[in-house]
Amino acid sequence: MTDNNEMIDYFERKNSGFLKMQKFRLKNKLGWLGVPKVIPYRGFGSYASGEITIAGALYEDKGLEKPEGKNSSRENILAMLKRYSGDQIPGARIKIYFDNEQQQRVTEENGIFKLTMPLNETETQPHTKWKKYHAELLDQIGHEANNFRAEGEILIPGADASFGVISDIDDTIMISHSTRTLRKLRLMLTHNSRTRKPFPGVEAFYRALHQGVDGHSRNPFFYLSSSEWNLYDLIDDFCSYNQFPKGVYLLREIKPGLVNLWKQGGGNHEHKFDKIIKLFKMYPNLSFVLVGDNGQHDPEIYARVARIYPRRIKAIYIRTVRKKKDKYMKKLIAEMEDLNVQMVFTPDTINAAQHAQSINIIAESSVKSIIENSLTD
Repeated sequence: MTDNNEMIDYFERKNSGFLKMQKFRLKNKLGWLGVPKVIPYRGFGSYASGEITIAGALYEDKGLEKPEGKNSSRENILAMLKRYSGDQIPGARIKIYFDNEQQQRVTEENGIFKLTMPLNETETQPHTKWKKYHAELLDQIGHEANNFRAEGEILIPGADASFGVISDIDDTIMISHSTRTLRKLRLMLTHNSRTRKPFPGVEAFYRALHQGVDGHSRNPFFYLSSSEWNLYDLIDDFCSYNQFPKGVYLLREIKPGLVNLWKQGGGNHEHKFDKIIKLFKMYPNLSFVLVGDNGQHDPEIYARVARIYPRRIKAIYIRTVRKKKDKYMKKLIAEMEDLNVQMVFTPDTINAAQHAQSINIIAESSVKSIIENSLTD
């Protein structure tokens, strides 16, 4: 503890965890606890590091179902309130099964469990693949019979991966109005994963990046966001529904409570930098394309990464969702040029696609469909 503020933060976290545990025990004792639900998030692994990283959550089943097209505003608001009002379940034992390995973890105060496990295959395989794992609740919670086991997936890039793509979500692929609090909140409450809109042409551009310049690559995607894990189901269904490449989501820690709905996606974005650095370390033989927007410090974060790994960045694409001084952008672009890193600020997907084709990371044949997709959306 270096100062009073750090000490206050420490005791607040400690007391918060104690109160959450007491609340959970009381609800469980009185029979008020809902049916527990294990949510295994998509993990990722590396032949180079010889390990996989897994995370997931345990919380009361909120009864969320995938929307059927254009739900009413009332239904959308109710679904969003459920995401932030349900209780996470701390202190429960979760067992993870992957290949012939088994490990056990206890959920944290926010219901999250995290672990790394060995990847027994250390020689790079020819094809990128998704491998299965299972997460099982071991403890008796509530009055339901225990058989809470769920299947998750782990992305393991193979030799057919030419590079990886790390992309922001809000205002990079999904229109979110992150810099305008009231518009952002209204959009979150009145729309769902099927009615939220992607930026024109971005789905086709990402599919082209996934396939690479030869059209046969399987370049891995990592979707990074300052949104919390509470929105996992919405983001996953949005990406699937709009045919974005299947990827791993790297979100912020769960923040229960309706007050955090107002703050969603805000605050410190340092976690983005930390997660990107972890990916660069986990895949030492892989270069990356970084895609973001200028609404939430993505240019600064990506520039910090470039200063550490300049030779491993194919390009940086920044969607300009708000005006910034030309002098600032020119200074950042010039600094990246000195590192031999190309940073492209663009208001649309077409410029990014044309640049990507010019440096041979997407096929020339894909640019036409990206332009058509951009103009028809």
